[in-house]
Amino acid sequence: MKAYQLSADYLRSKMGQRKPEIAIILGSGLGALADSIEDPLTIPYYDIPGFPSSTVHGHKGQLVIGRLGNQEVACMQGRFHIYEGIEPEVLQIPLRALKLIGCERVLLTNAAGSLHQEMGPGSLMLIEDHINFTGINPLTGMNDDAIGPRFQDLTQAYDINMRNSIQEVAASMDIHLHNGVYLWAIGPTFETPAEINMFRILGADAVGMSTVPETIVARHCGMQVAAISSITNLGAGMSGNSLSHEETLDEGQKAAQLLGDLIVKWLESQV
Repeated sequence: MKAYQLSADYLRSKMGQRKPEIAIILGSGLGALADSIEDPLTIPYYDIPGFPSSTVHGHKGQLVIGRLGNQEVACMQGRFHIYEGIEPEVLQIPLRALKLIGCERVLLTNAAGSLHQEMGPGSLMLIEDHINFTGINPLTGMNDDAIGPRFQDLTQAYDINMRNSIQEVAASMDIHLHNGVYLWAIGPTFETPAEINMFRILGADAVGMSTVPETIVARHCGMQVAAISSITNLGAGMSGNSLSHEETLDEGQKAAQLLGDLIVKWLESQV
């Protein structure tokens, strides 16, 4: 039996009658939203067969299943990154397991650096497309035809209907939701000023160290995807300040309430 099947079987054994349909993955500094989940079933990643452990400060490393915004959700409170030494194919396991337990849609969040002065810390950006700058793809290796095709189309990686509905909810809340292209850099070092300039020339609007591999895996197994970046800093060389993970967490927490409110209102709008 494959690792993601073992993960899904274990989760089913713990879920009882719960039937989550929407998965949410929370990025750096954004984990507090999971604390709002009603009637939570909390499962540490280290208990789930096949799941790696989250090693990054600010990522609790647990799956929380329960009700949020009148929807049954499965919320990953912390994610996995290539820079942690995790093999790319291991990133397939969580999303495929979530698909098998019933999640048809996934909302990804992350902390990201902005490439535009007008989109400063505290802003929110709805991802409309991405650039994979790492040269790494989590689907490398033998394809599992039971999950998806060998060659996955990513023309519409981020679902237009999900994006439109999130935009409508944001507008109703008077939230200025930027739209842009997210660039995935492998990390764990922050980018140089020269790299930030290059990314802007390439057409990116924000940069981060996650999200893209999860999008690829989710689309490969037929899930609809939307993603929102919480802007925690301006890119290297844009503000004159040094960059740190502590700043990412601090600024992420400042935007967490706004993003959390938006997610809850969006969930309430779903039928």
